Amino acid sequence: MQVGIITGSGTHALPGFEGGAAEPVQTPWGEAIVSRGTFAGVDVAHVSRHGAGHVRLSNHVAHRANVGALHQLGVDAVIAVTVCGAVDASVELGSLVCFDDLHFLANRLPDGSACTFFAEPGDPRRGHWIYEDPFAPALRAALLGAGEHSGLQMRAGGCYGHVDGPRFNTRAEIRGLAAAGVTAVSQTAGPETVLAGEAELPFALVGYVTDYANGVQAEATPVARLLELIAASTESFARVLAAALPLIDADALAPAGFVYRFHDA
Repeated sequence: MQVGIITGSGTHALPGFEGGAAEPVQTPWGEAIVSRGTFAGVDVAHVSRHGAGHVRLSNHVAHRANVGALHQLGVDAVIAVTVCGAVDASVELGSLVCFDDLHFLANRLPDGSACTFFAEPGDPRRGHWIYEDPFAPALRAALLGAGEHSGLQMRAGGCYGHVDGPRFNTRAEIRGLAAAGVTAVSQTAGPETVLAGEAELPFALVGYVTDYANGVQAEATPVARLLELIAASTESFARVLAAALPLIDADALAPAGFVYRFHDA
């Protein structure tokens, strides 16, 4: 089994990863930078969304290249992690959320184009991704088990809200997301979820809460506290991933939903 891991702000390298240096992987959607090796005794392919030094803001991330590269490399599943801002005031800073729902109405990539691999009419792979839940149950089960084993505080379920960066959101925007039932927001994981679904890759998403979104609390989270928690997220992500990977039931892995392909109909 080989697992793809996508990390974000604050986690440009995985503590405990054993393998070679990051190398470019060419895809039809551009170049992705991938490190291949082992982590917690499991073969992994690691993509750092933003790169060392956070050279890529959210509007620079090449989501199709990243997910396409992991698919080309033959990974059996993908786990992504993201630091995020809480929209639900009951979520504690420094805690983890294992998401089970998605709010991504725009369905757009950073360049404004539709978030899909199927950009051309007549593409034989084209289809509708149809699902009840956007995240793979077998991966979520491993992550929730890891939360218990690692001693980290993890919420079992929540709605991930994708928002466009690089700016943060206004109070009015956050009120709208709260009314829709969003638990926490960040700026990168919506396209990853959709593209993994189209690629029929089992996918799961874990968030680490670094701040309260605009207007959620009477007092804004200080920037210094936000940065402190982004730094702390690296260890938490490494711990939960190290505990989760050995718990993945390879025989139970299955994509979320299916892609109805007109070419095969």
